[in-house]
Amino acid sequence: MMIVEQLITSFIASAAFGIIFNAPKSSLIKCGLVGMLGWIIYIIMTIQSYDPILATLVAAVIVAVTSQIFAKVYKTPIIIFSVAGVIPLVPGGLAYDAMRNFVENDYNTAINLAAKALMISGSIAMGLVVSEVINQIIRNAKLSPKN
Repeated sequence: MMIVEQLITSFIASAAFGIIFNAPKSSLIKCGLVGMLGWIIYIIMTIQSYDPILATLVAAVIVAVTSQIFAKVYKTPIIIFSVAGVIPLVPGGLAYDAMRNFVENDYNTAINLAAKALMISGSIAMGLVVSEVINQIIRNAKLSPKN
């Protein structure tokens, strides 16, 4: 039952951010699906005891690949899907906890949480970059003449 709640919540969050981001109405469902797919990958990997940073990296790559496919199929800019899709992966709660611990003068906990939030944020960025690099390699391989 927890997985179903996670699916619904991540879909709504991604689609709602698509509304805030001013995405076309026809793409809001797709934005929600991309975010939901990324989040379910993350949840499954963390349930199977993978490191949250690795799970975020893999989920971000999946979000970016799915966004590229949707952008190509529906002739829409990729940023619409990728930005809305990574929203569930953003470590906002972790960053909040880090700041709260700074304010409460619990610096050891705050530094640990801030470092983890930074690494998770970096893994989101790396996942998007890795996906784009793979896309460029595939695109260049298709365009290069065969010898």
